[in-house]
Amino acid sequence: MSSLSKIYPKSAGIDIGSEKVYVSVEDQPVRNFATFTASYRELSSYLKENSITHVAMEATGIYWITLYDVLESDGFDVTLVNPADSKNLPGRKTDVQDCQWIQQLFSYGLLRKSFVPEDIVRKLRVYTRMREDKLQMASSHIQHMQKAMIQMNIRLPEVLSQTHGASGMAMIKAILEGERNAEVLLSYCTTSLIKRKGVNILLALEGNYKEEYLFELQQAYDGYMFYLDQVAKCDQEAGKILKEYNSRSDKGYKDNHPIKPIRHNKPEIKHLHELLLGIHGANPTTLPGLTDYSLMKLTAELGNDITQWPTVKNFVSWLGLAPGKHQSGKMNKRSRKKAVTRAGQIFKQAAQSILLSKQPGLGVFARRIKARRGAGIAIKATARKIAELYYNIFSTGMEYVEQGVKRYEEKLKEQQLIFLQKKANEFNFQLVER
Repeated sequence: MSSLSKIYPKSAGIDIGSEKVYVSVEDQPVRNFATFTASYRELSSYLKENSITHVAMEATGIYWITLYDVLESDGFDVTLVNPADSKNLPGRKTDVQDCQWIQQLFSYGLLRKSFVPEDIVRKLRVYTRMREDKLQMASSHIQHMQKAMIQMNIRLPEVLSQTHGASGMAMIKAILEGERNAEVLLSYCTTSLIKRKGVNILLALEGNYKEEYLFELQQAYDGYMFYLDQVAKCDQEAGKILKEYNSRSDKGYKDNHPIKPIRHNKPEIKHLHELLLGIHGANPTTLPGLTDYSLMKLTAELGNDITQWPTVKNFVSWLGLAPGKHQSGKMNKRSRKKAVTRAGQIFKQAAQSILLSKQPGLGVFARRIKARRGAGIAIKATARKIAELYYNIFSTGMEYVEQGVKRYEEKLKEQQLIFLQKKANEFNFQLVER
């Protein structure tokens, strides 16, 4: 019987906590270090003294990030592993035993390396994720503004599709500055809005302007404007990173496809489209549901090297969009759901927009699945298709051409005819066209 051979003989295993990290080096007693930066440098020196070249650590919350950066900058080959892959035996769960188990598994090559993008992508990721957090916080203040207006019986939320649109915010600002005349407030709206909804807006603006409700509206307005300012600052920093990333990996790619409009929360970054195309050397915004904003977020999550996933199946599985299977003997059932990554969520957002759209052929696919299995499964299945197309654009140089609903329905009809012909042959029947 052949025995396992060590792939990384000069390796260390690290178990990370909030206060201490435990380090296991073969033939050495386990040592622990505090989580201060100086202690991390001491840990790095200890690894160098023992001629360690490879280090494995568990992805514990956000505690791993600083230590990963320190060890990576000191020249170690650092592997971040999924805690589920290195789970210890029941009854042996201690920090000391955990780091020893990680080191032992890793030295034999039995732990998979989690995806950690290069440093510049991690920088971009910080700003894009922070931007999303600020937008979420801003949305709560929109709800507070709506609540304050309803308490004053100013019914703008019922009349306007977006109270935080240009017209709505202009009227709210005027109200807070002391304007009460409905005709004057209506003049802050766009011409088209006045034509379509002018009468209803005038009725909606006749309210009960009580002092305490105006104070509540002012607080919500100030909070909303504060977070919009925070978003703008995130855009400034993200723009700097994108320019640096583009200059470092400019692939000189250009195309003639029209730039899709970004309808909500558009980043204020100059030449965003050109910067992203230069970074990637392709234009995945030709895919249905994806805009430059989607691509910016995907760049922050995935970087620009799709080869880190060997196949499209690996990629879709990592995103958390692949259907899980569990087979044992004659038992064949769905496995426990895998968590969807942030990148997977971006593809699901794209799928949601396609589900409501009448133009792309994928919309027909999404609605057909929704009718049979429900909206959740339809969105996930459509997101998987978009992710596969995204991968193929980079891996094979595929160019996506939207064939539209009509072509998709024709293709579906052809498949159904093939299926019916097959069934007719099985039962020795003959299909007759009417």
